[in-house]
Amino acid sequence: MKTWAARSVTYAVVAMLAAAALRFTPSVQQTAPGRLLTEPSPAAVAFVQRTDTLERGETIVGVLSRGGVSEIIAREALSAAKMLDPRRAPVGMAIETRTERTDSVPSEIVFHLAVDHLVRLTRTDSGWSGAEVRLPWKTDTVAVSGRISSTLYEALDSAAAGVFPGKARAELAWTLADIYEYKIDMSRDVQEGDAFRMLVERETGPGGVVRVGNILVASFTNDGSTVEAVRFASSNVSGEYFDGEGRSLRAPFLRAPLSFRRISSVFGARKHPILGYVRQHQGTDYAAASGTPVRAVGDGVVIYAGRRGGYGNMLEIRHRNGYITRNGHLRAFAKGIRAGKHVSIGETVAYVGTTGLSTGPHLHFEVLVNGVQRDPRVALKVKGGEPIPSNERSRFMALRQQMIALLDRPDSSQRLALR
Repeated sequence: MKTWAARSVTYAVVAMLAAAALRFTPSVQQTAPGRLLTEPSPAAVAFVQRTDTLERGETIVGVLSRGGVSEIIAREALSAAKMLDPRRAPVGMAIETRTERTDSVPSEIVFHLAVDHLVRLTRTDSGWSGAEVRLPWKTDTVAVSGRISSTLYEALDSAAAGVFPGKARAELAWTLADIYEYKIDMSRDVQEGDAFRMLVERETGPGGVVRVGNILVASFTNDGSTVEAVRFASSNVSGEYFDGEGRSLRAPFLRAPLSFRRISSVFGARKHPILGYVRQHQGTDYAAASGTPVRAVGDGVVIYAGRRGGYGNMLEIRHRNGYITRNGHLRAFAKGIRAGKHVSIGETVAYVGTTGLSTGPHLHFEVLVNGVQRDPRVALKVKGGEPIPSNERSRFMALRQQMIALLDRPDSSQRLALR
């Protein structure tokens, strides 16, 4: 009995002590998983990272010196950058250094040549070593469609909002215009009510940078007529895009001598801005900044390059089938352009200016057929290009059917594929 009583008293005392401990012990603060109760002090951070930018006229050594790296160390590090020519480093290039807190010499120097292109220099016990790094891009395919109420720029800016950032939307407009440059002059042929649809690759790079990839298929309705453009690699026919019948969109002539620029006036009667009276304006004026490159709209031979009256500096090119194109008010001719020079379609032959009877920088463009001035809008219009040969036709039609089916899907405005 005495033993039992002693044990009871002991148990009671232990229980009382435990209760008291629980009563007066402060509760532990709940924390989110993976989070420390106290933030580390700055001294606990192992590395100090610094980023600077290469400005115009500066050297890489100078930028590194500004960040506390001695010239000797900077040159030693650059000696390992065999893939980088310091003399050709792009202005605005970010230069990043990473230095241990216990050291005065960087353990790593990174040159950001582009958003996806780095050169990383690492200091080891045996010296500096360099490596070129290419960061990956992700590509998905999105559908964009819209209707034109004013310009192609405005329509695409609205249609692709939320899919591409501002600069990429402008690039998309240029890309679409390039595809149809043999069929539609986006500066003057586009009108209210025209519509477009396309499947386009969207490339997303490091840091969320977005750029326009290839347009896989497009459909453009202009003045009630629809022209498809299917991206297809043919072994026999030139050009990247083909219409719904398998004919190349590449034709003997471009529709415009400038690459998608605004037109200041159109073919027909108008009041001449300097002479002050109405006369037949035998061509088309393209408003563009002085120095804008002027392209040859087709293969041909230069027959005149010089000064001619109200045209100012003028260039004439003879093409096949009795066609002659005339460009006026030029600031200058491209290098090597002279009478007898053979030029190719799309080649830069001159630059926009304001010479002769001109109120401001623009290009005056004419087309003559068998010596008669013709409306360029009509004269340069070609119905179809070279067709895909029979041995490639089944492959093309299968691809076209697949692309059009994707374009016609109800949810085609969403992301279609990721790779």
